[in-house]
Amino acid sequence: MNFRDIARLRMVNQQLTHPDFTKSADLVQWMGCIQAQDFGAAKWAIGARIKGITHSEVESDYNEGNILRTHILRPTWHFVAREDIRWILKLTAGKVRTFCRNYYRRLGIEDADLKKSNKIFQRELKGGLQLTRTELKGFLTKEKIDASDIRMGFHLMDAELDGILCSGERKGKQFTYALLEERAPSGKSFEAEDAVRELTKRYFQSRGPASLKDFCWWSGLSVKNALAGIEMHARKLICETIDGQEYWFFKPERIVKRDSIHFLPVYDEYAVGYHDRSAILDPEHHTSTGHGIFRPVIVHNGRIAGIWKKSEKKGRTIIEKEIFNSPGRLTAVSIKKAEKVYEQFLAG
Repeated sequence: MNFRDIARLRMVNQQLTHPDFTKSADLVQWMGCIQAQDFGAAKWAIGARIKGITHSEVESDYNEGNILRTHILRPTWHFVAREDIRWILKLTAGKVRTFCRNYYRRLGIEDADLKKSNKIFQRELKGGLQLTRTELKGFLTKEKIDASDIRMGFHLMDAELDGILCSGERKGKQFTYALLEERAPSGKSFEAEDAVRELTKRYFQSRGPASLKDFCWWSGLSVKNALAGIEMHARKLICETIDGQEYWFFKPERIVKRDSIHFLPVYDEYAVGYHDRSAILDPEHHTSTGHGIFRPVIVHNGRIAGIWKKSEKKGRTIIEKEIFNSPGRLTAVSIKKAEKVYEQFLAG
């Protein structure tokens, strides 16, 4: 196995070259979580993996609560399936909260403040209400809690980590918060060991081949827990060593070798799901692609081959592209086809 094989197998497991799902929630469950601080980009991350789905259909799944958006795994927003939010939060919230503690101290946010704000959120949202950040901030201010500048974000995040808040429907373009107990009254529940086992399975089935360090980066788990998770699946996981690095993956059901082009969004899991991106990105293009994470990328046969951006002009979607290597005739046709898939996603 070489880096080209790794890239092609990841494309299959990430549902990019042979999509198996038709519903947003089923895809998100397969992936475990999908990074979602850029909401529009995260919707397209789903769209790129489900044939024929449109942005309005993904939005509908979000508004209905089939997929939720919350701080989970790492200190950033992710999409997570309603059935999975409780056990993944229970497993990873402690690590995220530890990260936040330094900010709490710097900002003068005391535990008593967080407990008080959590009670306020529970009181004001009870009965199925869904309120915006601005509306909730007003209640904290009224109760003499400093929710200025970034403090409000930390109060909301803490309530998410406690399993009190999660995403509600959007009001126009505004996001709302709802009570998790009302938005997702039931869901899977695992003991700690089983949760580690399940998260390990989700990661390597959807992102393998990947290294231990990749898994720790994505999941937020300690090396000890991540190793334990790998050991739990030792009979089924395959390990290949390339340049001294071990890569783990489940035996593939298929390997797709046909020519493929994909326009992927900023923060897409194809790049952000790994600590080491050398299998998909040449070092010379790290800066121009924002390390493959911070700019939308064009992926050709599993390798990042360019960057792109969308703009609007007189009601038309314009896609500007920068290809690193001049494409051949077949690739040029594939590029146009990939653009069309994205345009159809936006049009629906």
